[in-house]
Amino acid sequence: MTTPPRSPAALLLLAAAALGLLLLGATPAAAHAELTGTTPGDGEVVAAVPDRVTLTFSESVSLADEAIRVLDPEGAGVHSGGFTDEGGNTWAVPLEGGLGDGTYTVAWHAVSADSHPISGAFTFSIGAPSETVAEIPDQTGDDGLTGLLYDVARYAAYGGFVLMAGTAAFVLVCWPRATALRPVQRLALAGWTSATAATLALLLLRTPYTGSGELADAFDLGGLRDVIDTRAGTALLTRLLLLAAAGLFIAVLHGPSARLVTGGAADGNGDGNTEGNTEDAEDAEDAATRARDLMFGLGIAGTILAIGTAATWAMSEHAATGRQTGIAIPAHILHLLAVAAWLGGLATLLTLLRTAPALPRAVVRRFSAVALTSVTVLAVTGLYQSWRQVGFSWSALTGTSYGRLLLLKVGLVAVLLAAAWISRRWTARLTDTDTDTAPAADEGTDAGTEAAAVAESPERARQLARQRTAVRQARERRARDADPHRAGLRRSVWAETAIAAVLLAVTTVLTGTTPARTADSAPGQAAPAAPQGPVSVPFDTGGERGQGTAELDLSPARTGGNTLHVRLFDTEGLPTGAVEVRVAFTLPAENLGPLRHEPLHVDVGHWTLTEVQLPRPGDWEVALTIRTSDIDQVTETATVTIT
Repeated sequence: MTTPPRSPAALLLLAAAALGLLLLGATPAAAHAELTGTTPGDGEVVAAVPDRVTLTFSESVSLADEAIRVLDPEGAGVHSGGFTDEGGNTWAVPLEGGLGDGTYTVAWHAVSADSHPISGAFTFSIGAPSETVAEIPDQTGDDGLTGLLYDVARYAAYGGFVLMAGTAAFVLVCWPRATALRPVQRLALAGWTSATAATLALLLLRTPYTGSGELADAFDLGGLRDVIDTRAGTALLTRLLLLAAAGLFIAVLHGPSARLVTGGAADGNGDGNTEGNTEDAEDAEDAATRARDLMFGLGIAGTILAIGTAATWAMSEHAATGRQTGIAIPAHILHLLAVAAWLGGLATLLTLLRTAPALPRAVVRRFSAVALTSVTVLAVTGLYQSWRQVGFSWSALTGTSYGRLLLLKVGLVAVLLAAAWISRRWTARLTDTDTDTAPAADEGTDAGTEAAAVAESPERARQLARQRTAVRQARERRARDADPHRAGLRRSVWAETAIAAVLLAVTTVLTGTTPARTADSAPGQAAPAAPQGPVSVPFDTGGERGQGTAELDLSPARTGGNTLHVRLFDTEGLPTGAVEVRVAFTLPAENLGPLRHEPLHVDVGHWTLTEVQLPRPGDWEVALTIRTSDIDQVTETATVTIT
């Protein structure tokens, strides 16, 4: 049997390792808003220069300066002025006039409503595609070192909140006397420190994370000011203020409150004086009343702080976007609070099982009831969130990163519940024992030895006192280890805590992944098919200057709308004219056509035809009719493949 780690640092290392494996092994998370449409369309060839380019997203986004750039084939910007909000999640950027033929690239970068950066690019062509396309410099910061640091900080913020809130809930609900125990105090302080430091790091990293990815931008005061004006920045700043108040709450809970709770449980001075004993009993009762009132007030204050802190996540992540936000935000808050009460309480229980000299069985049973309630809340809110983000589509559940991560999370929860069931069985076998009582003979001997040492040397007395404490702690540890039920409970709780650390890492990655419903329903942003290139067709109308070559360029050569360019060249390779040009499309395999069209003459030797609707894939025959005089004409055929 593997011996569980004896230090909380081992659990932290396990959690860090789990996080590292998940973050390093996961592909960069796609964003939560999707580009659903553009004008001109991706890969489209237009005959005339458009006056603007528009982009439509699946949900609201925020754009910084230069968030939409239009580049010519050489990479120079051709957008004039800034972008405008057209409504309906549509943004437009105007173009310069007099642009030449070629392929233009539109690069965009935005932040979706749930605080995650998104970016992409698409192309369109004026006149005809060019051989070169502008290269897009990398602008995103959600991958690489910046993205990794941001994800680690997100995990630390979640974990710190869980520890801080879960520890407070445990001592307030299950065992108020634990407020005076140093290990519990250290656990609460570690949670608060982690949550505060991680939130501050997230606020500073927000600028490079949603922008260039350069870590030096974290200290850009102008960028920090812009971040605070966003929804995510406001949520992070609010969380910092709430954590400052939570620090004061923790100080009171484990300071004056701890002294009042432990002092109120005194049994008197035991001097046999009836009047003194009566006064002591009254003082003890008064102290107990004050302790109950203080704990009640702290419970209300802690609940308010926990709800407010959880709301900073709910108001800036998945729950704040999409449908039914009025239900989703409260459900998300309840979900986070249930996670904190269960997993944070597990960490506290494990700490007490390792360090407390005598943990009453009633305390473990009270936490068992809290955990059962938390699991019920998690089940209800989790099912609702799953339906909201995935729906009832099996393909969305198994065919998207979000769905697969959700299945992994459900599996981990099932394993965690199995471990919790084992813990409940050990809890039922616990007995209340007092391991804090030392044998009287040893106490008397130690007291006599210490009294003699005091008369001899104060330093010797302090040394004996330290030895006495070490002996008592060793005796308590042996007593704890000798209880098989307590040892079994400690092992099962340790297993629960380890699984919970991995579960929290999966949840962190899940919150950074596109919801399955969005990813499954969004139109694919596949790269346009590679152009086939112009098809050369020799022609000879029989008249004077009636010989030459025709080039047919059909783009994007896919089913649906296409654009055809016809260029005529003479025998010397120079553009040549014609009185009339006609085309007809036929799909012999399916007996479709002919679909007849008359292209528009746009320049010397150049004709174009837009919106050529080819409904079926296959090898289409193009019949090109060229008339160079009233009596001189010829019809040539070529084959183009439509995918």
